[in-house]
Amino acid sequence: MNVFPNVSPYPMIPFEEAWRLVERQARPLSPERLPLERLAGLVLAEEIVATEDWPPFAAATMDGYALRAAEGLAPRRILGEREAGRAEAVRLAEGVCLRIMTGAPLPEGADAVLPVEEAAERDGQMIPQRAVRPGENVRPVGADVRAGSGVLQQGTPLGPAEIGLLATLNRAEALVYPRPRVAILTTGDEIVPPGQALRPGQIPNSNAPALAAAVALHGGSVALVEHLPDEAAALRQGLERAIGAADIVLTSGGVSMGTRDLIKPILEALGTVHFGRVAIKPGKPLTFATVGRTYILGLPGNPVSSLVMFEMVVRPLMRLLGGHRAIHRPRVQARLKHAVRHEPDRLEFQRARLTPQEGTWWAETTGSQISSRLLSLAGANALLCIPRGVGDLEAGAMVEAIRLDLPEVEVPR
Repeated sequence: MNVFPNVSPYPMIPFEEAWRLVERQARPLSPERLPLERLAGLVLAEEIVATEDWPPFAAATMDGYALRAAEGLAPRRILGEREAGRAEAVRLAEGVCLRIMTGAPLPEGADAVLPVEEAAERDGQMIPQRAVRPGENVRPVGADVRAGSGVLQQGTPLGPAEIGLLATLNRAEALVYPRPRVAILTTGDEIVPPGQALRPGQIPNSNAPALAAAVALHGGSVALVEHLPDEAAALRQGLERAIGAADIVLTSGGVSMGTRDLIKPILEALGTVHFGRVAIKPGKPLTFATVGRTYILGLPGNPVSSLVMFEMVVRPLMRLLGGHRAIHRPRVQARLKHAVRHEPDRLEFQRARLTPQEGTWWAETTGSQISSRLLSLAGANALLCIPRGVGDLEAGAMVEAIRLDLPEVEVPR
């Protein structure tokens, strides 16, 4: 008796439709106010407006002498010395200057700084070697930012310069979209932790560490990693724990059509399954569900399928939740170095290496493309997109390639 289901209850949908269904459900996470040291890589959820001029005082940009430029080459009596961080009440009268260090506020009455190497000191006086212009070697009030001006827009990704600018404005924190919390659930009775002796039929769990690394590398926070047996009650309990702990839940395995593939019916009971099969290779059993505000991606168990689907679906979803506007990696046209086999029933993402030559990108696949061979991803810098309806390709044919080695770009919607 055949115990396998003959027909899947989930229609096979194109990848473009699958992504639209994910994108339609995605909403940025609720903003949080976080300190500067936790902002790197996050996205602003507020506009930053300067509340005062920066810098708030005129300052020397060189070590030298603060003086009145109009007095030209006349010697000046040295009133004293001012270091950065000090601003005693001093007013320069005619014929007087103040020795000053870089960054120190200009004293009242001064309008220029003569560099130290262009002056001489004798008997308590400074003798200029040249005249200076008003404003020379002075950073004026508001040189960086004027009060009331918009400094950073909502939606700005925060890197070193942006975080430094927040600190310049004397802000210790900012309102941002937080890192998505991601739970990782691997399944399969044959899967065991790496490093232990393997019994016949067992294989090490490569998906858990690979997916955890992918989450961390692409701006997420790993909330939970757990391996579950192929048993309905344990799978449901594990999913419920993960849903309570994370914004995104990734399952690995258990989404195909075998008798132990139990993830989809459990998700149907817990929430809404938006799709359960996609016309792609690798990744046909890819499943997307929502339970409340938690997004669940059922990834295939084969390691290449799992990581390619992370790249194509999970990573963009993480970026949407994190408030990013640049979601997808750039694509280029490349010419095949060799012939490529392709069955036309599905869109295929073949792992490849791109190299430039005389203004053209040349693509070479990474060998066998079976979905269990992680070596096909190691060293790959591109995914070749061979569309549905296209058969084998000859050497020299042009294909679209997704650049895995470049950051995401913002595309008009």
